[in-house]
Amino acid sequence: MTAPAIDFSSTDLELVLRLANESGEAWSLFTLRQEAERLSLVEGFEELLCLVDLQGVERMPHQERTALRVMRRLRGRAILGDEVGLGKTVEAGLIVKEYLLRGLARRVLVLCPPSLIQQWQQELAGKFRLSFVSSEDEAFRELGEAAWSKLDRVVASLPLARLDRHRLALQKAGGYDLVVVDESHCLRRRTSKAWRLVHDLPRKYLLLLTATPLQNDLEELYNLITLLRPGQLGTPSQFRQAFVDPSDRRRPRNIQALRELMLDVMVRNTRASVNLVLPPRRARTLRLAPGADELRLNREVQRLVHEEWGQKRFSRMALRTLQLQVGSSPAALSGTLERMGLTDLARQAADLQLGAKVQAVRQVLQSLHSEPVLIFSRFVATLEALQGHLPGKVHSYHGGLSVPERERQLESFRQNGGVLLLSEVGGEGKNLQFCRHLINFDLPWNPLRIEQRVGRVHRIGQTKPIEIVNLCLEGSLEDHLLRILDDKLNMFELVLGELEMILGPLEDECDFEELLAELAAGSANQGELESAMAELGRKLSGLEQSHREHLEYDSALFGREFEVGEDA
Repeated sequence: MTAPAIDFSSTDLELVLRLANESGEAWSLFTLRQEAERLSLVEGFEELLCLVDLQGVERMPHQERTALRVMRRLRGRAILGDEVGLGKTVEAGLIVKEYLLRGLARRVLVLCPPSLIQQWQQELAGKFRLSFVSSEDEAFRELGEAAWSKLDRVVASLPLARLDRHRLALQKAGGYDLVVVDESHCLRRRTSKAWRLVHDLPRKYLLLLTATPLQNDLEELYNLITLLRPGQLGTPSQFRQAFVDPSDRRRPRNIQALRELMLDVMVRNTRASVNLVLPPRRARTLRLAPGADELRLNREVQRLVHEEWGQKRFSRMALRTLQLQVGSSPAALSGTLERMGLTDLARQAADLQLGAKVQAVRQVLQSLHSEPVLIFSRFVATLEALQGHLPGKVHSYHGGLSVPERERQLESFRQNGGVLLLSEVGGEGKNLQFCRHLINFDLPWNPLRIEQRVGRVHRIGQTKPIEIVNLCLEGSLEDHLLRILDDKLNMFELVLGELEMILGPLEDECDFEELLAELAAGSANQGELESAMAELGRKLSGLEQSHREHLEYDSALFGREFEVGEDA
């Protein structure tokens, strides 16, 4: 029986010839294209397609259900208002990844405080395999205002974006498919430049991340919701008439009706609903008496700072660095003193190297029986001096090393244990839950920096209690700071992220490090310093009390209705 002839069309023949000549696309490109075609046919948001492409993300059901609810029910416009420590950044990352993967978004903009730019960029790259250019990158700075139109994925400082020239450039750039605003409580006031920027920015999807949707009155909540869905709560006067008690602008009327309207734009998970319990963390402070030579050197430096503060011979930045280095080590002091032309003091510091703290570190390490330990110092010179004075395997992770070398050191520590010496760069972006012991050889003056260090080990995924040892010299500024952080804030027993909530109002007013530098430089003796620190302690107590009152208010306003259940 004769086989039927095969009739090729012209396009079929072209395909056969390409296959015969082996000129088709590579197999890897073919399978990639095949997967893209498959994803383009997926309809609805019944499941997250992006989960298989994540790395180093601890799977948390509430985060995945939040992402599904935002895309399925809230149509990509939402306040992510989880309580602190529940992973709003991961929730936003899941949504960004999913929209990009499905082809529903191409241009994405993340706006955040300057201090969080690097963290956002690293999280998106490390956990979600998404490459973003930051407003701090050379590629962005070279383009200037044109960066907004030429770059499709940007992590940018909100203060930069709201500058007139950048705001206008953003509007002319045609907007973004998806905009994420972290710490979006800065958008509470409708008259602010930040609110106007986001309001006028063309976008299809908008995520506002904040654990504190309102602070002073209900109109702040109205302003955030208006960015997401204009008219959802009516006009300002209609909103006030329907939902605000005229005798107290924080007290809602018709609260159930208000909650029903808010359900269209808000997700707010609580620690109680998630049942997230991290292991306890225990901190102890070793207050060390400096030797006679070290004490003499430190007093000379403190006297110098007091006398020169506000004068023209040395900059305040240089003097503040000296103040910080007094709390670290003579090794850190010596280089700065040399550069300032203070050769006699520099020579004294060089002779002392590490002072009283090095013996204390050795004793702590001996008591830990070879468990892996992180040792933090703000100054590379301190870490380099420590390198040769510690027993066992010692690794380093600091800004003086290249990125590949830092990664090799970190991997060796992960595999072999021992000690990892870290500068502030080690407090950002790296999760080190396999370690539970941390020594603060010196202390940042900003408590949020201390919390950031602790957060490298005390986070989701940690299974063991965290042990923290703080080293400080008796009577030093760091000694006073630790006392008020312990006594007034109970800092080391707060839940993850809570300290930032407490100190937020103070951070808005001033730079915490600059505040301490002023207190120390303005104190002629220990008595004056103790009085100044006692006053700061009273202020911190007031902030802590306000925070507790705010938590109670939030609980009464939002209740449990905004948590995600099994049905997302």
